[in-house]
Amino acid sequence: MTIFLILAPFGSFALLMLVTSAEISLFASAGICLAVIGIDVYRGRSIKMLGAGCAVVFAALGAYIALIDPNLSHSVVKLTVDIGVLAISLASLVIRKPFVLQYALEEVDAETAKLPGFKKAIYIITWAWTGAFVLMIAGNVLMIYVPGVPLWSGLVIAFAARNSAAYFTTWYPQYRKTKYGSAPANALPGTH
Repeated sequence: MTIFLILAPFGSFALLMLVTSAEISLFASAGICLAVIGIDVYRGRSIKMLGAGCAVVFAALGAYIALIDPNLSHSVVKLTVDIGVLAISLASLVIRKPFVLQYALEEVDAETAKLPGFKKAIYIITWAWTGAFVLMIAGNVLMIYVPGVPLWSGLVIAFAARNSAAYFTTWYPQYRKTKYGSAPANALPGTH
């Protein structure tokens, strides 16, 4: 359920970009980010860096399109969103608070969070997501700068990158538990 809530704004954005304007897609996705934040607050959970940062990215880009450049292409809008998400991920690593950590701490007990491999697993999974964001950017750049590339190729790259990172997020903690016997089994969203 948690991974669904994390990915809901992005899935909605991708779907809406196929059927409506960038402006509507961005504002709707910002609204979904805010709804997910509201659900977290209602449940007594923390406001997540990724959710809050993405709400800002979606809303700011939507406002830019509404107020300054309504003719921004869909490819450039997608590229800008992916760059914004990559920036959030990299910033979380630079400040030594990987964005995955906030989700993980809400899924595990205090003892698990103190295990030596816990932080390492969090960093590895955050880097996996960062790699996925880079691949999504590459797919968007391909769509913008390589004429004749079919639309579906960019979508396939984004879908494969995002789903691979989501799979890795659920697989890696189980792998560590099997390999080391004490690593966090339910360390991350969607792993239980």
